[in-house]
Amino acid sequence: MPSFEARHAVLTDPLLLARAQFGLNIAFHILFPSITIALGWFLLYLRVRANRTGEDWVERAYRLWVKVFAISFGLGVVSGLTMSFQFGTNWPGFMEKAGNVAGPLLGYEVLTAFFLESTFLGVMLFGRDRVPPWLHTLAASLVAIGTSASAFWILALNSWMHTPQGFAVINGEVHATDWIAIIFNPSFPYRLAHMLIASGLTASFLIAGLSAFQLLRNATHAPALGMLRIALLVAAVLAPTQLVVGDLHGLNTLEHQPAKIAAMEGIWHTERGVPLLLFAVPNERERRNDFAISIPNGASLILRHDADAELKGLNEFGDQHPPVAPVFFAFRVMVGVGVLMIAMAWFGAWRTWRRAALPRWFKFGLAGMTFSGWIAVIAGWLVTEIGRQPWLIQGVMTTASAASTVPAASIALTLTAYALVYTGLMTSFMVVVTQLALKDAQESAGATGPSASLEPTLAT
Repeated sequence: MPSFEARHAVLTDPLLLARAQFGLNIAFHILFPSITIALGWFLLYLRVRANRTGEDWVERAYRLWVKVFAISFGLGVVSGLTMSFQFGTNWPGFMEKAGNVAGPLLGYEVLTAFFLESTFLGVMLFGRDRVPPWLHTLAASLVAIGTSASAFWILALNSWMHTPQGFAVINGEVHATDWIAIIFNPSFPYRLAHMLIASGLTASFLIAGLSAFQLLRNATHAPALGMLRIALLVAAVLAPTQLVVGDLHGLNTLEHQPAKIAAMEGIWHTERGVPLLLFAVPNERERRNDFAISIPNGASLILRHDADAELKGLNEFGDQHPPVAPVFFAFRVMVGVGVLMIAMAWFGAWRTWRRAALPRWFKFGLAGMTFSGWIAVIAGWLVTEIGRQPWLIQGVMTTASAASTVPAASIALTLTAYALVYTGLMTSFMVVVTQLALKDAQESAGATGPSASLEPTLAT
């Protein structure tokens, strides 16, 4: 257990407090884009299907999920604005040195994505009975495109910070020399694909979980039956795809950020035939792993596709490597949730494909996994961002050099305030969307359930 002096040093270190505060802000913010990026495309599918088939359950499902989208979008906007202010209050050195690259990329996101989303979301919410169906569908498509475009620009900047290229440092400032190289930096394609699929899984399990919750209250609720089937089939495709993309992303990270991989896998010393640690407790003081459960040669096989391949250990990087424990454990949480998603999605899709009833225990399981995508996203974000330390821009600028001189007491005060507010907002969000789903199911509870011939299907 850390000594009192060690705990006191952490609580009075302005750099650690500033990192914690920004981490809290971005962790809260990312929860909502992880829903809206994919949910926008689900809504577009529903809008197109409703126009083409006129199915009543599709229209009713759309009305529920567009409300969930609007609430998520609103919270994402508010938390994003708060986060952007911290570039100035907590990290002025970042914009002073890299603002010539970061500023335009953030500006492109606002101009090409945020304005598109916010403008046409109004049409989606309030124009259903006021504009022609084609225009309402166009609005839904532009909102979906806007959410993905937003992810494109934000991830272009974030990826550049991990694998920077296309720039020159002049008089201590970063200047762009090749915008194409900056945007399409080496890690960008993998990060973009990984995040888009993560959003698809987050939205799929949100839809599946709330739909299962509705069916537990009203087993004949047609919109829930239809949405559950759609979400399970989408998740059944995306979950294994994420494994493949994750493997490719890992190989890219091994090439450009080997210290992060060493922390993720708990590799303390360079060696051949490195085992894959299923579980361990990293001991940073002794530079070893305690209570290890491993698969011999597994890490070398996965990362080099050669069971006897050599992998660099943390000893190769001196003190220029991230803290091991948070990266190591967060990575295993992310992978564990992903494996559970595959199991649940494949079982549900198999039962759905056979048109067999879903067991009650399975519906309870799905309801319990409603927000499981959030756990995986936050765990993955922790791996990505803590794994980059001590760098803010890999090899160019350290985190410490960008920090402000705001006193630790001031940062601690605002950190506490943010934590309290965000806890309240997140709890409120979870309660509100659950109540929206419950109310929707209860309103049709008295109606006669659909016959087998009229049950929602996945026909397109």
